[in-house]
Amino acid sequence: MSARQLVLRQRAELLRALCCGGSSEGLESVLDLLLSWGMLFWEDYQNVLVPCRGLCANTRVLLDLVYTKGDETCRLLLAAFKQVLPEAQRAGLSFGNCCTADLENIRDDTKELHGTAIQTLQTDRPDLVRRLRDHIEGALEVLLHTGSFTPSDCDEVQLPVYTPSQQTRRLLDQVRSKGESAAKVLLQYFQQTEDHPSPSNQELLAKCLSYQKKLRSTVSAQSHFLRTYGGTSSLSLEDIYTEGQLELAQGGSEAQPQTGALGLEDVVGLVGTLNQEADTVLVSGDAGSGKSTLLQRLHLLWARGVALHDFFLLFSFSCRRLSSEQRELSLRELLFLHCCWPDGDQDRIFQFILDHPHLILFTFDGLDELMQSFSDSEQRHCCPTQCAPVPTLLFNLLQGSLMKGVRKVVTSRPEAVGPTLKRYLRKEVLLKGFSPGGIDCFVRKYHRDPTVATRVLECLRSNTALLGLCHIPVFCWIVSKCYKELLGCGEGEGSPKTITDVYLMILQHFFQRRASQRNTMGIGWVQEHQDTALHLGQLAMEGLGASCYIFTGTELQKCGVTEEDICMGFLIRSKDLSSSTNCKHYEFLHITMQCFFAALYIVLNNNSDRSTIPKLFQPQNRQQQPGFHRACLGHCLTQQEGALKEANKAAETPNLQITATFVSGLLAQRHRSLLLLSCPGPTLDRKSKQVVTCLSKGMQKHFKSIPRPVEGEKKSMHAMPGFVWLIKCIHEMQDSRIARDAMAKLEVEHLKLTYCNIGPGECTALAYVLQHLRNPVGLQLDYNYVGDVGVEQLLPCLHVCHSVYLRHNNISDEGIRKLIEKGIQCERFQKIALFNNKLTDACTECFAHLLKMKQNFLSLRLGNNNITAAGAGQLAEGLRFNRSLQFLGLWGNKIGDKGAEAIANALKDSQTLVWLSLVDNGVGNAGACALAPLIKNSTLEELWLTKNCITRTGVECLILALESNTSVKAVWLKGNELSPEEVEEMTQREPRFTF
Repeated sequence: MSARQLVLRQRAELLRALCCGGSSEGLESVLDLLLSWGMLFWEDYQNVLVPCRGLCANTRVLLDLVYTKGDETCRLLLAAFKQVLPEAQRAGLSFGNCCTADLENIRDDTKELHGTAIQTLQTDRPDLVRRLRDHIEGALEVLLHTGSFTPSDCDEVQLPVYTPSQQTRRLLDQVRSKGESAAKVLLQYFQQTEDHPSPSNQELLAKCLSYQKKLRSTVSAQSHFLRTYGGTSSLSLEDIYTEGQLELAQGGSEAQPQTGALGLEDVVGLVGTLNQEADTVLVSGDAGSGKSTLLQRLHLLWARGVALHDFFLLFSFSCRRLSSEQRELSLRELLFLHCCWPDGDQDRIFQFILDHPHLILFTFDGLDELMQSFSDSEQRHCCPTQCAPVPTLLFNLLQGSLMKGVRKVVTSRPEAVGPTLKRYLRKEVLLKGFSPGGIDCFVRKYHRDPTVATRVLECLRSNTALLGLCHIPVFCWIVSKCYKELLGCGEGEGSPKTITDVYLMILQHFFQRRASQRNTMGIGWVQEHQDTALHLGQLAMEGLGASCYIFTGTELQKCGVTEEDICMGFLIRSKDLSSSTNCKHYEFLHITMQCFFAALYIVLNNNSDRSTIPKLFQPQNRQQQPGFHRACLGHCLTQQEGALKEANKAAETPNLQITATFVSGLLAQRHRSLLLLSCPGPTLDRKSKQVVTCLSKGMQKHFKSIPRPVEGEKKSMHAMPGFVWLIKCIHEMQDSRIARDAMAKLEVEHLKLTYCNIGPGECTALAYVLQHLRNPVGLQLDYNYVGDVGVEQLLPCLHVCHSVYLRHNNISDEGIRKLIEKGIQCERFQKIALFNNKLTDACTECFAHLLKMKQNFLSLRLGNNNITAAGAGQLAEGLRFNRSLQFLGLWGNKIGDKGAEAIANALKDSQTLVWLSLVDNGVGNAGACALAPLIKNSTLEELWLTKNCITRTGVECLILALESNTSVKAVWLKGNELSPEEVEEMTQREPRFTF
């Protein structure tokens, strides 16, 4: 194959290989070589490297240009790629037969053209770029001294946004434009530097390796023990770490495996890349989903040299700690002060970092805990040596103005990342907590005693509501830590069902631990420790109001927090800050623990203002009201100037919603006897009524926003995340009367909750509330992470659902077995959609049973699963006895001809089927011919056979069948094995074909 053909055939791969790092260094290095070999003219170079155009666009222009220049230029382009690309990026590429001897001959030929200094600059360009980049300032001084350059010329070369290699190229370009005399000055200076070389690169490499060793040691020490939850009990990360479920966010789903499984290294890998010119990867997940632990695991693997081999240096940052940094810092100070100082040669090591951005990885944990939100009006900062406020440095790093080419991994709750930052994301990865297997694994790792682990797991399996909550790692940790309290609860009303129940359990655990040193706690254990709860609650409230999560000893003293309160274990030392300053700093075990104590304060504080709860429950538009935090939180705090600071509203809203959820749970009737000794009954009643009123008003606001249906369509409601939060609050109160009243005025036929971050815990809340709907509804939960546990939690509301849509929810055969077992008993249940889950042939027997038993079932869609011909045969057994099915979708499975024949034979006498999809199933002519009788005799209107293996023979069978049936409106055949001429002919013969 000619080089020209190779370039054309591999165009997409070449483009991806050169652009995947996000840095233009690769492209510019290829251009250097092509210029030096005489394959490009200077005008070609200027046409390719247009500054205002993106990297991918410039690379496409180069590929187009080289292709038009012929086979020899294409051969040398491939040789340049082979020379420039790292080995990992060369994998899978073919470079033709250009050998080293050919390149040497080209170099010899071009050296003979050294007629002028300008020609020498071009033919020696790759060497000059490599050797001059450490001498830029010296070269500019000489050019300025000789009058070849002006100060503005020097400034243009030394723009801070350029890497040293790019500065060298701009220098060469500028010298060329100045003429022969300037070129001679530069070459003379170059010769002098060669005669008196700087310390060898080997020496620099040795120093960098020494710094890497020190950095690895520091990162390893910081990552050895589980830092989340305060590193309680000194849990070894290696012993306790359990993989969470990772998925690409919307837009990247096509690139991930069908199971949705991503590995840790895929977070920084190429999988799912949406914007190749961006450097920032976002890992988003709810509070407690394991984001910090995931980063800690990545750090440990890098420190041990077992993963992330592409990155020579890794710098990790805590946004919580960065928020407390009041000084202006340069990038150098940010790296060395907050991570690890080199033992010597800091300047040269920092220069190495600037010169090799593609070898560096930055991680930023907890972007939602920064006290400043980002906007396009943020000050631009591109100089690595100039000082700036830390938020400015961080925004410019993430945006790419500073240290372009360095890969950045950021963790955050999804609500805290606005559209401004999302434009600069390379990709977004969702962390969805533990799978059922992950829960089992974590509990067994936590409890070394197998007997205890088995008892805890049995308790969870008997309490599916609690099992649903445990997919969030922080809840799983609480349950594991409080296993004695859990096992002591037994089953029934006393067992934990809500998030509030779980946090009351850990509250009791910590109090019990201290009380056991003196005496056993009685029923009034909350009253016994009321002072501690109020002290910590006030501290938590003040922190939430100011987006503050780290507290000084002075702030603790101001809220009355004593040493005994600290010893309870809810507050832990902030090791990072306490070690770098002279005073101690403290933080709550987890942000959700801070929210829980704030809620305790609201409920137990008898002196709080009556407007506290209504303003806490104010809808999400509160973030548009700058005075909200002072008005809402200030009423239940001692009035002190400056206590509440202006903060990042996007980060605060989720924390206040979590607090409001806990307030709802604490004011539930089931906890009244526990709190009565600490708070008067009338006060509890007043606050409870306030919560109920707020929830009712919030629901009514959502209902009023439902648009009128378009004529001919069903009335539907697309719920916002705020709706799901209100549902969770109602569930926390565990009062069926409140749930019934909330649903009384919801009159829709379709409730859409797609992309709402709904997991098993949310499913429990939804089922608890939606079961009280008066009229049947279609429940659409596509693109969430319901899973098998979530499916089981939804069963109580299945009787009010005429349709259930669960596309892309990581559901397996076991979840479907339970769903169908319940669905058969529900008269109204008529439709289900399960596209892109983890279903296999094992589930088809259940669906066959459903079709036999329910003669009012209308729609079954099972696309993009793992159903084969055997599963299609099982399904056919049910189809043969069903007299109601109208829609059957099996798109993207593997049923083949045999499966198509089984389906066709089972449906050939159907008098109800109107739509059938067998797209992308490996169906050939035998399958197409088997479908012909179905077309002849049925009520079918649309048949989808796109992307199969059907040839002319199969299409002829379909044409004959269509002659007998005028009710068929369309048969889709695009992407089959037909020539363009055959497609045109078949379209002429049968206009209902769509190719």
